Amino acid sequence: MTSPACPHVYRAINAITAAFARDGIAKTHTNVRDQYQYRSIDDVLNRLGPLLAKHRLCVLPRVLKHRTNQCVGEQDGLLTSVSLLAAFDVVSARDGSSHTVQGWGEALDASDKGTAKAMSSAYKGAMLQTFCIPVANDDPEASGHRLKVREVEPVEGWQAWSEGILDMIKACESCPALDRVRTRHGSSLVALKRERPELYARIGEGFTLRGQELARPRPAAKTKIRAKKARPLETVDA
Repeated sequence: MTSPACPHVYRAINAITAAFARDGIAKTHTNVRDQYQYRSIDDVLNRLGPLLAKHRLCVLPRVLKHRTNQCVGEQDGLLTSVSLLAAFDVVSARDGSSHTVQGWGEALDASDKGTAKAMSSAYKGAMLQTFCIPVANDDPEASGHRLKVREVEPVEGWQAWSEGILDMIKACESCPALDRVRTRHGSSLVALKRERPELYARIGEGFTLRGQELARPRPAAKTKIRAKKARPLETVDA
């Protein structure tokens, strides 16, 4: 007795899994706030889309559960919290065979994009697990080292930020105070050197000049000597 032919949907999933097993999708994006690396939804779509077309698979989403709540974020901003459960029907265009996978998605948004973000999160999670997509480079979770965060440009811009640092330098009354300014803003100064070397050079000159001024010996304070008032001579009568 011969065994029934394997539905094409499973053969296609296996073929796509094998394709990803060779190189995977690298975590090339960094969440600066929480210090972790991740693969974006666009990374997954750009790599998965051509393989789905090649192996004649369709991924059809359906939302099964959808919940929203209002919450307060930083600076008392109102945010919408979205949580949804989505089903994704993986259907073969060759023989109509299908398999359904599910995934949860969560998102916070200050506007009207919460549901779209949660749906993208659910899709990405479901596809990464369905096709067992590995990371192309070393997984950062395997290391205990903290990520080196790339400093971003200040909100006020590098020009205004540099002027503020120069004002701090001029206000320093001691060399230790200068060192504290340099240490406190060390990461931003490194980013400034990379992005705006001319501003970095100005700040360097400011540190040098103020340091020289503080290192100069201060003249001793002059003490005023009060002369005693001469007493008038007494006249003696002859």
